[in-house]
Amino acid sequence: MTEPPRVPVLNIANVLTMSRLVLVPVFLYLLFADGGQDRWWRLAAFAVFAVASVTDHVDGNLARKHGLITDFGKIADPIADKALTGAALVGLSLLGELPWWITVVIAVRELGVTLLRFWVIRHGVIPASRGGKAKTLVQIIAIGLYLLPLPSGLVPVAVVAMYAAVVLTVVTGIDYVVRAIRLRSRGKRAVAGA
Repeated sequence: MTEPPRVPVLNIANVLTMSRLVLVPVFLYLLFADGGQDRWWRLAAFAVFAVASVTDHVDGNLARKHGLITDFGKIADPIADKALTGAALVGLSLLGELPWWITVVIAVRELGVTLLRFWVIRHGVIPASRGGKAKTLVQIIAIGLYLLPLPSGLVPVAVVAMYAAVVLTVVTGIDYVVRAIRLRSRGKRAVAGA
């Protein structure tokens, strides 16, 4: 039986993931430039956030399509995602544009899910659900709307999008806890029956 070929850590999917991490401080610089209120700096911050968000979708597709999945990528990808989203939420809260409770709820959920992944890792991996993917998409849209210098008539659209993101964040977090507990208890039963 032949061993599958080793995937090099330095591949296009991982380079895109690392570029997303590198873009986080660039994004923060642009967000806070000139007190965070200049229209052009905000548009630049939005553009960097949008590019970084697109790389998240592209790197995962490339890794799956071309067999470029590595242990490094499995760890670095969610870290890059959380760094980008977390930086945007904290930055918007520091600028007084987003209530801190929203940032805290989303951050607690993301940290909790990360800890749950480590808790169940011996028993298996919980794949991303459709709800989790929808949560990520709505979070990105909501953050993007908050980053844009919207006319006052469109601000309610950003607020509704952010509340939808918070609801999806909480609901999918609860779903993840339930699935983690089921996976772990199945693993314990399997060990007991062995």
